[in-house]
Amino acid sequence: MGIIITIASGKGGVGKTTVVANLGVALAKLGKKVLLIDADVAMANLSLILGLQMSPITLHEVLTGESTIDDAIYDGPGNVELIPSGLSLENYKKVDSARLKSIISTLKDKYDYILLDAAAGIEKNVQSALAAADHVLIVTTPDSPSVADALKTKIVAQKLGSKPIGIIINMIKKQKGEIEKKQLMKMMELPSYGEIPYDENVRQTFLEKKQEPVILRNINSPASKSFEKISQKMTGVKIVEKEKKESFLKRLLNKIFKRQGEPQ
Repeated sequence: MGIIITIASGKGGVGKTTVVANLGVALAKLGKKVLLIDADVAMANLSLILGLQMSPITLHEVLTGESTIDDAIYDGPGNVELIPSGLSLENYKKVDSARLKSIISTLKDKYDYILLDAAAGIEKNVQSALAAADHVLIVTTPDSPSVADALKTKIVAQKLGSKPIGIIINMIKKQKGEIEKKQLMKMMELPSYGEIPYDENVRQTFLEKKQEPVILRNINSPASKSFEKISQKMTGVKIVEKEKKESFLKRLLNKIFKRQGEPQ
């Protein structure tokens, strides 16, 4: 059975949607079956990063009862699957976000990870996304306004019965005045699942004609490396150790074949 995780923030502009897209791809690279859901039914952006903004059936149609959940699932880049949210204001007015939890629960057995991209704030649609999750990861930048809103999100999630499991600290510039990781964890009373540096490669994602997550465009960028580390923490898979084992096996086989090729 899969794990449903809502990625939330409280404050807008902290890079939450970027985290969802790249973390989803990072998990898929580890061999996990991943579904991303744009639960921001008012201001959908996840489909833009994944190049699926023209999808004919979206979460809007599912929440209004006009389509089934299976009809709204699309293949995305990097072996992830996506349920986009609609861009229509008319459909948004008809959306019943309270149905989100029951609808998503039907998909649990089909995926290892289901990541929900919640809207910023703590209004009704956000609460529905929080209530639909088993766990909540909270994205914040290392500044006071962001952390204050992140704390509110944590409290709301707990009241709704979801379990906040950690924070992701995004867009770290190492400037004077930024809240340090240790202090941030103490304020939030949550462990850090990863720290993502400010990276111009991420910004470039939105400037390219063909938009795609930075982890697919530039695997060696600082942000991409951070997303890989977070996915390893979530799954317990250690890529470095795996590479070391493969490298050792390769060296061992090379020695064996070399010996066999030597004259007797």
